Amino acid sequence: MRKTILTFGLISGAISAALMSTNMLLANKVSYDHGLYLGYTVIVLSMLLVYFGIRSYRDNVGAGQITFGRAFAVGLGITVISCLLYVAAWEILYFNFLPGFMDKYGAHEVQKLTAAGASPAAIQAKVEQFKKYKEMYDNPLMNAAMTFIEPFPVGLLMTLISSAMLRKKRQGQGVREPAAA
Repeated sequence: MRKTILTFGLISGAISAALMSTNMLLANKVSYDHGLYLGYTVIVLSMLLVYFGIRSYRDNVGAGQITFGRAFAVGLGITVISCLLYVAAWEILYFNFLPGFMDKYGAHEVQKLTAAGASPAAIQAKVEQFKKYKEMYDNPLMNAAMTFIEPFPVGLLMTLISSAMLRKKRQGQGVREPAAA
């Protein structure tokens, strides 16, 4: 189980980390709004490896059979490894290659509010909100925790769906004989 989890988790994490890094480094060329959609699309695509990892485990280790619980454990392991690589890539990017990211992103959000005709109070509230976000993101542990919860729900959902789809019991297990009349 460990080999499957590591293999598929590392592949999924490498995909999400590489594509997220590319997305963030090109954020000035692609709008922040489009970057958000692109980012979650990347996360969903990388989490498809959860399905393939569970299927690989079922077919290669389980001789074509796997319970929901075992499938869930494999999928959750792949998800956690993938999320940890995603977090590591973000931490490296944020603290080394994206100086002033939160200031730029905050300015973008304030500009959107201003263009939409928001009240000065609403704009000031958004400015204060981003000041708090910047404080939190400048703390590496808080930054890591907040970053981890971006892809994790997607991976958890993919794990649940894949576990339900791929579970297979042994032949004859769960099949009842009809009662004699």
